[in-house]
Amino acid sequence: MENGGKKNAEKPSVEWAVFINNNRNRKFVDISSPECNTDNKYDVVSGPVANDTVGLLIRQFSRGTIDAEYLKREFDFGKLTNQCTFHTEKALRYLKKVGVKYDR
Repeated sequence: MENGGKKNAEKPSVEWAVFINNNRNRKFVDISSPECNTDNKYDVVSGPVANDTVGLLIRQFSRGTIDAEYLKREFDFGKLTNQCTFHTEKALRYLKKVGVKYDR
């Protein structure tokens, strides 16, 4: 899942859910962990969008209401889009403008 300065998840997984949860959980303190990016150790993070449904599943998982097997099964049913977030200036230097949708 790790590749230098990039964290990538091809599809939803328990590992991805833990990563998302650790980044959202204000009580998570091990910021040096590879399972979070609150310290911007990854320049770019890409993976399935944690929409409302995924967010609810992650909260239930982190509270122990559902187990990892149930979480994975529910992930498999949903159709998710991917997102890419840029966390450092280094990452932003790789972006290039490729066109203009509306010309004024």
